[in-house]
Amino acid sequence: MARKLKDYPSISVRCEDLDGKIDFALIFGRSGPVHIEVGTGRAAFLLNQAKALPCENFLGIEWAMRYYRHAVDHIGRFGLTNVRIIRTDAAVFIADFVPDNSVNCFHIYFPDPWPKRKHHKRRFLSPANLQHLIRTLKTTGQIRIVTDHADYFEEIKKLTATQSKKLKEIEFPPAAGAENGKWTGTNYERKCLKRKMLIYTLALKKIASDISLRI
Repeated sequence: MARKLKDYPSISVRCEDLDGKIDFALIFGRSGPVHIEVGTGRAAFLLNQAKALPCENFLGIEWAMRYYRHAVDHIGRFGLTNVRIIRTDAAVFIADFVPDNSVNCFHIYFPDPWPKRKHHKRRFLSPANLQHLIRTLKTTGQIRIVTDHADYFEEIKKLTATQSKKLKEIEFPPAAGAENGKWTGTNYERKCLKRKMLIYTLALKKIASDISLRI
């Protein structure tokens, strides 16, 4: 018999409770660096990273109800206070609710590649969404991307290259829960490696604007 999943109100954030751009200090009850993971799955990355970095704040965004419920239950059972989970459309949430210059790092691990060409417009990493990622990142903030889909990775590289004046490619740092030879420590990554699939990584840092450099 499957264990009953439990909701933890201290972990879950409700969209209906949000009104305009959010204040992360209020969401977490404290100030601190903010990480946002787009697509939490069962929250393996969030769990390990939040345990390793207790002074930093982690917000996971998940649309699929079954994964959202698992993520909230998973984080809640470990009693972590520096993680929040929200069930919503990531693109809409970032565009409408995340303030400018407020995020230290976006983690986008194994996003749905929507492999059929007619579905490519549904891919999260698009020109419009990239603009919002850049807008909401703090200067020197990072975007970390991992995928097992070669075609999508090439499109991502082309897309981010169009923002070379705002983003600089840097070395990708493995996550806290990643074992030797792995990058994210997620369940999906383990499945990919077991099937001997190639993993592609990209890390980018937001470059200070000319204006900010002159101040």
